[in-house]
Amino acid sequence: MVEPYKSQYLDPSKQYRRFSLLLCINKDPEISQKLLGEKTCLSSSMVNNYIKELSKDGLLMVSGTSNRSMTYHLTPKGRECLSQSFLGFSAEIVQFYASVRREIVEILAESYLEGIRTMVLYGASDTAEIVYSAIQKTELVVTGVVDNDSNKTGKLFFGSVIQSPSRINEIRPDALIVTSFARQNEILASLEGNVDKNIQIKVISRF
Repeated sequence: MVEPYKSQYLDPSKQYRRFSLLLCINKDPEISQKLLGEKTCLSSSMVNNYIKELSKDGLLMVSGTSNRSMTYHLTPKGRECLSQSFLGFSAEIVQFYASVRREIVEILAESYLEGIRTMVLYGASDTAEIVYSAIQKTELVVTGVVDNDSNKTGKLFFGSVIQSPSRINEIRPDALIVTSFARQNEILASLEGNVDKNIQIKVISRF
């Protein structure tokens, strides 16, 4: 199930706000306006305005006499709108994904020109999936995946067994690439002095 999210770089459009509200209501018809606001990053007054608008457009049916007793139900027209919005939203997200992957492919291509051939990914995360996909479009080879989350150790990541970061020197790749954006500095600090000097440490950034 797609969850509404708050973006720091992409301004949510009115269409996205409506989509977010329909998503939340479809998942939980008894959700309160307060919780709707929290999940969609809207004020209570804005939620109320959107609810009125969606009802007027024939997408919602509202029942109850107070905020505590109110329930919301998508009409057939509302479910069709949600379905079409999901398709449009998904198409845009795929385009963003492809754009990010192209940028990462260019960064990786520079590493290849530097003589790097084998890489270990640090971080078995959603970002690592994009990096892995980008690597498949280059001549680089993933020789291992490591993560400091013990709950991930031993699990498979695209056919590679996730290992502890302590195994990096044993794997001996040409480079280690930190796939995390949020924890990049923390990971780099933990690697300092613990990785063989012949292994280059790379991050998904060149700016």
